Amino acid sequence: MDIPIWQYIISMIAYTAFLLFFIEFNRKHPKFAAIFWISSLFTFPLWKGNLFGWFRWAKTVSVLIPIALIVGLARISHLYKKEGWWKFFRKDWVLWALYMVLFLNIFEATLKDFGTGNYFNGIAGVILCITIPWPHYKGIKQRFWGFSKKAPGDLLVYTTFAWNFLYTTWNLAFVFGENAGFFASSICILMAAELYPIIKGRPELYVTARIYTLAFHILLRSTYDIFTPLMDSTSWANDNVLYIWGVINMALHVPYGIWWITKYYKSKKEGIPLPLKSMESQTS
Repeated sequence: MDIPIWQYIISMIAYTAFLLFFIEFNRKHPKFAAIFWISSLFTFPLWKGNLFGWFRWAKTVSVLIPIALIVGLARISHLYKKEGWWKFFRKDWVLWALYMVLFLNIFEATLKDFGTGNYFNGIAGVILCITIPWPHYKGIKQRFWGFSKKAPGDLLVYTTFAWNFLYTTWNLAFVFGENAGFFASSICILMAAELYPIIKGRPELYVTARIYTLAFHILLRSTYDIFTPLMDSTSWANDNVLYIWGVINMALHVPYGIWWITKYYKSKKEGIPLPLKSMESQTS
């Protein structure tokens, strides 16, 4: 599709700006977020006409259902201290479930990378899976996932700046190889997630920002394709660029993985904190 450069610029800037606003609105209005995302599940009759292949179905289901039934309800339960069955959403299983959603999100794409021959980027994805901080570690008195006790009840995940950046460049390369037609729109959702915690000066909001941008993008793609006429980037596909990008990503991820694993085992052996801020360090 022959799209002028000015259309890419305007549509991509506008979509990124909208996503930044959308993240903020979902953060500040937890009740709205819960209702909106639970309601989004009722769009499933439209998915059949827009989702093709196991990957698209797995991606949609594994993102929209958890954000609706776990993130939304858990935020309300933590923020308003609701009693009764709401207590179920204040237990540790919620954090481990969200950890598994993030892990699964990366793992699904990594399998797709290996399936399409994008092996170097696939290796980077494996390293990202290994280095996701767990909600908490046995023998280490730190917590790296949790919900803020103050309004608006944010989901906080204490990743490193490096992990956030590596996730972004890995995911961009993945989309470039998996379906270059949606690469331009994927730049928007990943840049919004990267920029939001920087604008706020709170890197622990990266995963929250990523959850909302990815979920909204998937919701749109599963119900109606507005991106092809606005910012179709199929013509950007380039196997040489993809190969080089994958090599660069692996070269960046390998030393980070070695550093992370070394720090983790040192912390286990010597009882020192992991190289991360934690829930305790932010609330003490």
